[in-house]
Amino acid sequence: MRTTHVRWFICALLFAIVALNYVDRQVLSVLKPTLQKDYSWSETGYGNVVFWFQAAYGVGYLAFGRIVDRIGAKAGGAIAVAIWTVSHMAHALVTSTRGFAWVRIPMGLGESGLFPCTLAAAAEWFPQRERALAIGIFNAGSNIGAVVAPFIVPIITIAWGWQMAFIVTGLFTVAWLAVWLIWYHRPRDYPGISAAELAIIEADPVAPQQPVSWSKLLTTRQSWAYIAGRFLIDPVWWTFLFWLPDFFARRYGLDLRDYGPPLVTVYILADVGSVLGGWGSSTLIKRGVAVGKSRKLAMLACAIAVLPVGFAMYASNLWLAVALIGLACAAHQGFSANLYTLPSDLFPRWATGSVVGLGGLSGALGGMLMSAYAGNVLQKFGSYTPIFLFATFAYLAALLVVHLIVPDYRPARNIAGVPVTEPHAPSAP
Repeated sequence: MRTTHVRWFICALLFAIVALNYVDRQVLSVLKPTLQKDYSWSETGYGNVVFWFQAAYGVGYLAFGRIVDRIGAKAGGAIAVAIWTVSHMAHALVTSTRGFAWVRIPMGLGESGLFPCTLAAAAEWFPQRERALAIGIFNAGSNIGAVVAPFIVPIITIAWGWQMAFIVTGLFTVAWLAVWLIWYHRPRDYPGISAAELAIIEADPVAPQQPVSWSKLLTTRQSWAYIAGRFLIDPVWWTFLFWLPDFFARRYGLDLRDYGPPLVTVYILADVGSVLGGWGSSTLIKRGVAVGKSRKLAMLACAIAVLPVGFAMYASNLWLAVALIGLACAAHQGFSANLYTLPSDLFPRWATGSVVGLGGLSGALGGMLMSAYAGNVLQKFGSYTPIFLFATFAYLAALLVVHLIVPDYRPARNIAGVPVTEPHAPSAP
């Protein structure tokens, strides 16, 4: 029987939009030192831009989680991409931190739909034993986007001005949206997919669709494990994403022409970590290790790998700092690839988006607090030391909290009155 591999084409589509999302998100942080000099931005002003983006991102995450559960990954993804792309291109029309905050708010609302949609698509197209690997692969797109942005944004800016950096990068996302609308379908509706591949995709039992209330989810400890984990680790990633060019500029005197190699190195390492983190737990599951133990062992390894980042502020040269931060980013992405599987591991497929939305809101709130804190610390003291110290221990704390809340990693039961089948490890090959 002919076996197709359509699900990996879908994974490639998801990889591409995650990469484009992070290109769009990174344009402002790459331009930050330049715009700060040209338009006399304060550190607190830039911190406010990041703060309001994250506020909108958190609210939108909650909304898009429920929207995706209702209308599906395809329509939800299209709406999210359209909103953020228009808002991203509108950045070319403003110059002040207040103006950037205003256009950043709808961009945050649109970008918040990315992971509810991609995780819902992963749950739709991948069985449990492959899901962490698939998530690790397309989540690696965030690092590719973060690698591409420092290269193309300075080139576009020097050639045509900083406004065109927002316009050109937005046009790439428009092209992806056209491909998504034409090519994405549910597995059973996909033309040419083989029966063998459908059998792989549908290997896990699926509970019938039922409405689920927020109150039901918020009284479920599995939800709180995901919410707490995201609250603790997301601020670290947000900080690296929005402040890393500024850190290199302050600490090592880099400018717009110099950011490329160190940022590329950091995010290539993060790419490797994303794939390895998903591969690690997926490999353990295939070898017969229980799902919960596999996820937690992978997260523990990643949490330990983050610890050296506490010394990055005191690195004697640029490339030692790049190595320490790159290792931390790799570990973050590996940790995330496993934490992101928790909703699809422990909840029925039709409730996954809502749980992802709750976690996204929590992560955005944590990021908002960190942005406000970072802006004030840098304005008053000019030091990144407290920020790196938080990053050092955030992942061990997150794993501890997740383990205390769901020590047995059992699925949420009786969501909307429907018992959920427990995750299990397949027999070893």
